[in-house]
Amino acid sequence: MTRAEFDKLCKSLPKTTHVEQWGGASVWKIGGKIFAVCSNWGQGGDTDTKISFKCSDMSYDLLRQQKGIIPAPYLARAKWVQVERTKALSDKDLRAYIETAYRLVATKLTKAKRAELGLA
Repeated sequence: MTRAEFDKLCKSLPKTTHVEQWGGASVWKIGGKIFAVCSNWGQGGDTDTKISFKCSDMSYDLLRQQKGIIPAPYLARAKWVQVERTKALSDKDLRAYIETAYRLVATKLTKAKRAELGLA
């Protein structure tokens, strides 16, 4: 998945917002909370595109065992992974994980924030 495809997917999800921060990372939020990031973060100054997202506890445990997927820098404590290699997940699977990340974060928003966004 390219950065353009990542941005298009995230933009298609209801009530999302986008900012570029942390050295040009594409950061997607719902209700002010981050659910996915596309960046060049990683070891050794690697410039390959990397996609990070929030996971369920079970997905986190399974995904970080796969080659090309690591606990996300700075975010692993909150059960985030980073896809370091574009072929570590198919686009279809990556899309499903990003959509799940969106839902995980949206459900953690306050009742008032969900109502404000029309997600209640």
